[in-house]
Formats: sequence, structure tokens, C-alpha cells
Amino acid sequence: MSHANARLTPAGRLIMVRRIATGRPVAHVAAEMGVSRTTAWRWWRRFQVEGRAGLVDRSSVARSHPRRTPACVETRVRIARMLTRRGPLTIARVVGVPASTVGRVLARHHTPRLAECDPVTGQVIRATRRSANRYEHPYPGSLIHVDVKKLGRIPDGGGWRAHGRSEKVRGRGIGYDYVHAAIDDHSRLAYVEIHADEKGATAARFLARAAAFYSAHGIKIERVISDNAFAYRHSRAFQQAVTDLGAVQKFIKPHCPWTNGKVERLNRTLATEWAYSRIWSSNADRAAALPTWLNHYNLERPHLGIGGLRPIDRINNATGQYT
Repeated sequence: MSHANARLTPAGRLIMVRRIATGRPVAHVAAEMGVSRTTAWRWWRRFQVEGRAGLVDRSSVARSHPRRTPACVETRVRIARMLTRRGPLTIARVVGVPASTVGRVLARHHTPRLAECDPVTGQVIRATRRSANRYEHPYPGSLIHVDVKKLGRIPDGGGWRAHGRSEKVRGRGIGYDYVHAAIDDHSRLAYVEIHADEKGATAARFLARAAAFYSAHGIKIERVISDNAFAYRHSRAFQQAVTDLGAVQKFIKPHCPWTNGKVERLNRTLATEWAYSRIWSSNADRAAALPTWLNHYNLERPHLGIGGLRPIDRINNATGQYT
């Protein structure tokens, strides 16, 4: 994500460097984009060296930390926390360092907050709105996320978004579409289908077709992760579908949907950029637009989570690296 005062997002920088790549003067393009020539030259040089990945903001963390707390002191802080189960003020008195230093050390080592822990054993017992560590599997197919998003169907002629909330709009009671989605953890290559339900048999057939889609891109599914919905947790059909792929089925911890965050983010993106991106005149029109949007998502849309690349770029890169 760009910082709050950034003039250009990575997508805007890509537009700028593409204009420069056509041979136009950098100063002219910079004036069009509302940035200085120095800024335009910086992003142009990064793009020449690193490609699209160079258009993403770099970390501002210093390369070296000469005044960082010594490792032996950090160890004493962590041991004091484990033994006393107290906050920075108490630990600071025990170790003999400022409380602010204790706080930074505990944060650096991802020590859970006391409010999240059992006061007797010190074990984490409360769910948090983040995973212990951000993760990304090293190659396509190593992990596939699956989920279902429910969307209200649109009556013929358009629903309340087209005509406002009125008794004349007869959209109530026509049911829901169930959007089954799968996304590869490494490349973000996505596969999506619309169905009339979210039953286990439907989810199983969807997984089989998703596996065929990924196989066409040279990807073999090794693991499948989902939430604890009945169709995934208890359906024998879905479990058999995973077994037929030779894959391992995994589940997120209860009440921790962010563990399955990549497909949750896909659900949010498809809602914003497809399902609610315009006023649809019918449910069929919206459904017909999904394949086009999905191709755009996989083949054209840059993803900040993978350095501004497209999913197909990561697939192509991995094909050359792992084959």
C-alpha cells in the first residue's frame, strides 16, 4: 500500500512508465501525471531494472540497527515475561531497562498480549484479528484456498439499486447465488463459479473443475484450506474430492477467517469490481460478466500482494523456476 501522501499508486506508476516507454520525454509525462521530473525518473529507472516489482513502495526500515538492544538483554526480557506474566513496567524493573524498550522487544518477537493469554498457564486462549505470521507458500499448487460468497439475485429489469427501494421492485424472495471461489496461495490465480447452493456435493464438483483449471496451467494441488462450513468439514463428497486429487485437507482455526485471508480478499474484490461494480438489469447479465472479469483478474490486474505482478506472471515465473 502506498503511503498517505503518495501522488501515484503502483497502478498510476505503471501508466506513467508505459507512457515513457513509448519514447515520450520524461518531463512531459511527469507534467501530465502531476509529479516532478525527479519522481518520474526515479520510477522509470526502477522499472527498467526491476520491472513491475520496482513500482511497489519499498520498506523504510533501516538496513542496520547499531543501537538495537543487545540479544542477551532481549533474551532476559523474554524470560522475565514468561516467568512473571507481567507487563512492560514490571519487567523493566526486573531487567533494568526502560519500559519502552521492553515493549519494543516484546513486539519484535511477536509476543502475545496478556489480555490474549490464560493468566494461569500463559497460553494464548483468545482469538486475535491476525495470524501469528504472514505466510506465502513457495510455489503454485502448494496451497489452494476455497470459500463461498452468497449474493442476492437480481430480478429481471433490475433491483433496488436501479429503481430504489420500492414495493414495485419485486426482488425479495427470489433467492441467492452462491459464488464458489478458489485461489492459489502463491500466484493468486483464481477460479470462480456461480451455483444455486453451497452443499457438499456442489463444492466437491467445483473443486474437481478447479483442479482441472489449475492443471491446465501446470499446477497440481497439494493442499486445500477452507473455513469450517458444513460442506467442507462434514461432506463426504468434498472429502473424497480432495482425496481423489491426492491433496491434504486443512481447516482454519474457528472464528479466525483471516487465516483464509487470500480467498476472503478475493471475495471482497469480486464484490467491488464485478458483483456491485455497476447496476445490472438482470441476474443473467451479472453472471455473464463473470468470466470476462475473471480473465482480467488473472491476466491483466496487478496485485500489490505479489509485488505488482499479475497472477499469470507468477505462474510463468514459477514454471521456469520449478520445471
